[in-house]
Amino acid sequence: MIRGGVAVLDFGSQYSQLIARRVREIGVYCELVAGNAPYEEVEKLDPRALILSGGPRSVYEEEAPRPDPRVLQADVPLLGICYGMHLLALGYGGEVQGSDSREYGPARVRTETDSLLFDGVSDGARAWMSHGDRVTRLPEGFVRTAGTESLPIAAMEDRSGLRFGVQFHPEVRHTEFGDLLLRNFLLEVSSIQPDWNMSRFRSAAIAGIRERMSGGAKVVLGLSGGVDSSVVAALLHEAVPGRFTPIFVDTGLLRRGERESVETTFRDHFGMDLLTMDAGAEFVDALRGVADPESKRKIIGRKFVEVFERAAESIEGITHLAQGTLYPDVIESTPFRGPSATIKSHHNVGGLPERMDLQLLEPLRELFKDEVRSLGRELGLPEEMVSRHPFPGPGLAVRIIGEVSAENLELLRSADGIFLDFLKRKGIYDEIWQAFAVLLPIHTVGVMGDRRTYDRVVALRAVTSVDGMTADWYRMDPSHLAEVSAEIVNRVEGISRVVYDVSSKPPGTIEWE
Repeated sequence: MIRGGVAVLDFGSQYSQLIARRVREIGVYCELVAGNAPYEEVEKLDPRALILSGGPRSVYEEEAPRPDPRVLQADVPLLGICYGMHLLALGYGGEVQGSDSREYGPARVRTETDSLLFDGVSDGARAWMSHGDRVTRLPEGFVRTAGTESLPIAAMEDRSGLRFGVQFHPEVRHTEFGDLLLRNFLLEVSSIQPDWNMSRFRSAAIAGIRERMSGGAKVVLGLSGGVDSSVVAALLHEAVPGRFTPIFVDTGLLRRGERESVETTFRDHFGMDLLTMDAGAEFVDALRGVADPESKRKIIGRKFVEVFERAAESIEGITHLAQGTLYPDVIESTPFRGPSATIKSHHNVGGLPERMDLQLLEPLRELFKDEVRSLGRELGLPEEMVSRHPFPGPGLAVRIIGEVSAENLELLRSADGIFLDFLKRKGIYDEIWQAFAVLLPIHTVGVMGDRRTYDRVVALRAVTSVDGMTADWYRMDPSHLAEVSAEIVNRVEGISRVVYDVSSKPPGTIEWE
């Protein structure tokens, strides 16, 4: 835990994570805290400022979340956004009323009086509204600082300069001056130094790892070759060299060249004592005859644990297990309503901590994905590894619709490799959040040369996204689609048809299974 930044009190807004991201982009460290958490939880961060998020409820609903009363008494600047502004108004004696309809969309904001919060904001700039209730009477000691054509009180502040409320959402890009307003609040009003960066985190993380692993402690890591586990590996190698063993399980379900890339990077480049387990035949054998996607995942999870434990037992003195848990995983597990029932299975490697009786080490649990990539560059990881697209834990098994076999894996691996190479060659790989091929369980009639074929179909999937929670299909140039389709069909014997997935998330998902 890093102290001295900003605490964002989360009241269930769809934008809460976005607030935290925007604050960190300005160079200020922050963490989300449940909006109704005891003040002691907030105090642990020793915050220099507080932000109250929006939320889906009305402040007058019986079960609407409220902050600990001591939050409003805190001797630090406080910014309330939307629902957070309503909480401020009620908490200090103002009035909030509901409206007949929800206001959703852009609005022009007119500033009413001088305010450090709006310093540099053009009068009439566009802001993004998403609310039902509104403040209709200011608390004593507050002044109106902005309004819109339909909303008399779009922003307010107390004359002491410590309490601010805005009805719009400065954290979304649709608010033209959102970054400027947040900068004003953090850097000018709160006088926080924008010194949050990956160089600072690297030093703090290494010190924290060494403190946790004092004495002769040893740590193992399940290294997948993905961005998160790769960055953890580089960090541990720097923090506790000689006491860290990365274990790479070759499941046989990996992308083309994955194993070679991992071994070259970590064993040859970094000089790590990498332990590779060649278990492809075991995984394929365990998956024989299985078509149900959930069954595949469970089989792969159990087999991974089995192989990982087998590898770990060959290493003496292990005390810790490292994982690549990220901050969105932590947030997802502890929403403002209270802890959720489960954590995604791929984040705790099938229950390894419980089964192996090891202390859990999660050095990235305070970082967002883009910050992890920045840290990877700071640690000297190759750009190709740092910027690579996400890859599911079960690997190609969930990109084969139907039974997993050595033949199906080879078909998919070849098509997928051609697709990714094509995107890189055309210079569009980095425009895409995730791209891959899916092998479909059907044969279709085709003609190649002078003969009739009855071969397989692959679907190509490419999406754009910020965090993977929502995604849109990538509008690829039709000439590019034609070119990569021809390349796959001509080079991969057994595939005669290529289709392109134009589904967004929601209603679809990024992966097919």
